[in-house]
Amino acid sequence: MNPPAVSARVRGRAAELERIGALVRGPGGGMAVVCGAGGLGKTTLAAEAAAQARAQGQVVVWIRWRDDPERLGQDLAQAAHILGLPEVRLEEARTGRVSLVDAVWEHLATVTGWLIVVDNVDTPARVGPGSGPPAAYRGWLRPHGGGVLLVTSRDTTGQTWGTDADLIHLQPLVDDAGAAVLLDAAPHAGTAAEAEALAARLGGLPLGLNAAGIYLSVPTSRHRTFAAYQHALETEFADLLGAEHPAAATDPAVARSVVRHTWDLSLDQLGSDGYTLARPVLQLLALLEPAPVPRTLITPELVADATGLPATAATVDAALAGLHQYGLLHTPGADAPEPASPAVSQLQLHPLVREVTSHTLTSTEPANTWLTALDDHLTRAVNAVVGMPGRTGWPTARLLAPHLPAHLGRNTQRGLTTAAGTLGRLADALNNAGAASEELLLRRQVLDAETRVLGPDHPRTLGSRNNLASALGELGEYRQSADLHQQVLADRERILGPDHPDTLNSHNNLANALNRLGEYRQSADLHQQVLADRERILGPDHPDTLSSRNNLANALSDLGEHQQAADISRQNVADRERVLGPDHPGTLGSRNNLAATLSELGEYQQAADISRQNVADSERLYGPDHPRTLGSRNNLAATLNSLGEHQ
Repeated sequence: MNPPAVSARVRGRAAELERIGALVRGPGGGMAVVCGAGGLGKTTLAAEAAAQARAQGQVVVWIRWRDDPERLGQDLAQAAHILGLPEVRLEEARTGRVSLVDAVWEHLATVTGWLIVVDNVDTPARVGPGSGPPAAYRGWLRPHGGGVLLVTSRDTTGQTWGTDADLIHLQPLVDDAGAAVLLDAAPHAGTAAEAEALAARLGGLPLGLNAAGIYLSVPTSRHRTFAAYQHALETEFADLLGAEHPAAATDPAVARSVVRHTWDLSLDQLGSDGYTLARPVLQLLALLEPAPVPRTLITPELVADATGLPATAATVDAALAGLHQYGLLHTPGADAPEPASPAVSQLQLHPLVREVTSHTLTSTEPANTWLTALDDHLTRAVNAVVGMPGRTGWPTARLLAPHLPAHLGRNTQRGLTTAAGTLGRLADALNNAGAASEELLLRRQVLDAETRVLGPDHPRTLGSRNNLASALGELGEYRQSADLHQQVLADRERILGPDHPDTLNSHNNLANALNRLGEYRQSADLHQQVLADRERILGPDHPDTLSSRNNLANALSDLGEHQQAADISRQNVADRERVLGPDHPGTLGSRNNLAATLSELGEYQQAADISRQNVADSERLYGPDHPRTLGSRNNLAATLNSLGEHQ
């Protein structure tokens, strides 16, 4: 009943150890539960806390939960006996004159100066005695002692442990603490920066860090440095961290110590508790990227189509709740206060949980069935998001974006048109949302695929290159954007002709890129030419013609020709309101530009009035953080400053 020895220094857990230490040193005793997914070092933390308590003169008793309520009762009775429970009281319990659990806790309530650890209580519903939940505090685990009861468990829910238990949720180690673990184990394997990079690659999971450290400390290992080990993970992951252990199926202690098997214990428990979809849902999530996944993607239809198992909204909800309960699934931002909380519900696996799970999947099933279903439902999800009114779909679009490149890669040969169209539609939605980084990711992927399959001169490839150039401009990469637009313009003139709408679009985009580079005269001349061509070919009220007129006004204003720019902008605002409506992005853009030009002319009050209305409209249509809203707010501030309203 002695705690296990801690073989290495415990890193990155100072705050958790202090919480336990404060409880041990305090006058009132109580109960703490160290909880989290397998592999986070719960037992190690408890052992270190036990060692510190013993060093401070506390009586320490270590009990290992063996999924046997009767054995737990015997162990706690022995602990109480060590702490002075009279033999006569135990005899009364043995003969049935008093309840043993009550006799034990009546005594523990009167004694101070002790720490009892009950380790690995991963099946708390079985603790007993009887069928009552631990949170009722009528069983073997209670917060009512004069000392501290410390429990470790994979079950992370407050409903399980009750309101009087202090839940200490373990998280992965931050990178510098993970690096320290590696350097402790293998001090000559590389620099602190290299250790930190490997710790980040392992997701800060102590079990994975320990496995890597042990491997690197062995002189006969093939990979002897942090950098070499990290590189080897890309091709040898299954051997280094995904290897099976023959004893894991029969010995839970072995399973807990092997990265490949540690989460199987939780999944087996969920399965035996009736969460039949927990394992397949985890496997399905592991096929997606490490980034957060919108909850709306994981539908009963997707689960059923992928796995062939019957699935309902209730059973999928239960599976996700069970995975969350055992720390295998996180919900980023769910506990954040408004307005920091995410606009849509998110799901995310720890990167190592995801990677190990994906390596344990059979190669044929996911390839033939699971991934096909996943691709189908990703397409459906994008179509649903694109079809949402206003900005309601934008947060989900941002979450879907990281999962689409793999979708395109799986469909490049057999369904490029459909898959590239899916990415293109999502990229357009991201453009509307002002999510330039996510848009750029998708534009690059589509261009690479189309160049490879269709060739560099295909009209669709040229369109994708144009879209990539525009996305680069939105991120401030103006020179790169201008060079790419110049190249696309030359190719479109050669292939499509000078009067093709796509060629005119490239002229317009190049002129905008030159303006951003400060080449105002060249930009204005090019915009003047494009405007004349668009009026001739498309007509004066075509949206592209109105866009050219707006862009020419901007270029003229940048050249200092503010009155001419204001006259064009004022007419363009009226035309865009008439043709596109007052809430169209182009209308708001023209209004914003008119206000800026009026401010340059010294008409500050009129400019401020327009800017104030534009800010309100932008917040209503795009939200407070959209680039268009930020631009309008910035312009309003500048105009107010010019009016002397400095505060």
